[in-house]
Amino acid sequence: MLRELEQPALSEYASIYDRLIPRDHFLRKINELIDFSFIVDELREKYCLVDGRNAFSPILLFKYLLLKVIYNLSDRDLVERSLYDMSFKYFLGLRPEDDVIHPTTLSKFRKLRLKDENLLDLLIRKSVQIAIEKGIIKSKTIIVDATHTRARYNNKSPYAILIEQAKLLRKTVYHCSNQDWKKLFPKKVENGLFEDAMDYCRDLISFISSQPALCEFPAIREKMNMLQEIVDDNAEHLAESKDTDARVGHKTAETSFFGYKTHIAMTDERIITAATITSGEKNDCDQLPALIEKSRENGIEVATVIGDTAYSSKGNLALAESTDNPEKKFVFVSKLNPVISNSINNAERNGFIYNKDADLYVCPAGHLAIKKSIKRRDSEGKSPSVAYYFDIKKCQQCPHAEGCYKAGAKSKSYSVTINSELHKKQQKFQETKEFKDLARTRYKIEAKNSEIKNRHGYDVVSSSGFLGMDIQGGTTLFVANIKRILTLMGK
Repeated sequence: MLRELEQPALSEYASIYDRLIPRDHFLRKINELIDFSFIVDELREKYCLVDGRNAFSPILLFKYLLLKVIYNLSDRDLVERSLYDMSFKYFLGLRPEDDVIHPTTLSKFRKLRLKDENLLDLLIRKSVQIAIEKGIIKSKTIIVDATHTRARYNNKSPYAILIEQAKLLRKTVYHCSNQDWKKLFPKKVENGLFEDAMDYCRDLISFISSQPALCEFPAIREKMNMLQEIVDDNAEHLAESKDTDARVGHKTAETSFFGYKTHIAMTDERIITAATITSGEKNDCDQLPALIEKSRENGIEVATVIGDTAYSSKGNLALAESTDNPEKKFVFVSKLNPVISNSINNAERNGFIYNKDADLYVCPAGHLAIKKSIKRRDSEGKSPSVAYYFDIKKCQQCPHAEGCYKAGAKSKSYSVTINSELHKKQQKFQETKEFKDLARTRYKIEAKNSEIKNRHGYDVVSSSGFLGMDIQGGTTLFVANIKRILTLMGK
């Protein structure tokens, strides 16, 4: 049962907060900046208002998720620290003497209360509203880019994931302690059975927890808590399979990743105004219309859009012109690649997608071309084209071969014609000083991507599936925006 908002109970120890937490402490500033009651309004329908045991406050649990992002902690490390860190207790709205939640409560909150809530859009919209109210956003420019997040489980089997994390925990013990623990540890599992691997991991955690000499090492506790969180929080995901929503994406022609992409729009003041999350193989240019529309819905006037070559498709060039809706026209600063200026309709119809990082096309099955060549057709009076060649062995075994690959063919290629009036117009624009000056500001979003990855753990998915990415993406981008707002307010 969800209780209505209550005033926190008085405590004779409340003065501790004033003594220990400075007025300019980051968590104190967040509490003063944000009215978190919007969380209750959004999640009210997920709770029963009349029956059942009193539930933990959604605001309390949501603040736990923010702390998890701000300090990049596992659930167990987060709850343990909130027991003795007075700045955490103050931020959570607890009295100094209050007890804390059990770590599994956060797992249940994510799965039961935040499912289907579209937390990503909700939190970005709220943070943008705060920025607008504070008069921080003055520009009419948004910068767009995509950042990669690797799946937590990669494309390994559930059994291999558990054994690998358990092995990492044992290695940490060997490194931290001089005692020979190998003979005392539970017997390793090598039969490939998922259920036995789960039991082995639980036994390993139980044994290490019973050894005070080992638990005193922070590195060991960190690895043990991570293994415990994988077993507890994601057991059903592991039991089903790997992360079924993640896909292989290509960063360069030689390197790939297994996971997701977060497509971001950001103002010149470095406030994130919109985001979409896709699986790793999706291209960037298709997300631009959604990013612009979401930014406008969040109260941003979009007059200029800055992006890299991934966005300079024919469709997006036409979107910038907006001949049907002149009020939505914008200056589009995206350097052209001759390959992208092809007949985009053919690419969309056939399912072939250009990957700007690898400078190659990806087929509908997700396979990257292995090479390309330019075909000059000047003698025929035709525009040149670029042919992309795919691995014939993969084509022969591909489940999508029908209608794409002809049985017995010795090669498979996809050709793109370099010819577009919009391309010519954009080519002329990108030679101007205005274009070059605006393009130089694109570095700001690269710095923002680096911040959310390196400081807030966004380089790896903390859970699995699109639900986990929506929660992680929403809280991470919300925290990044609030930090930026506080920074700009302090200037």
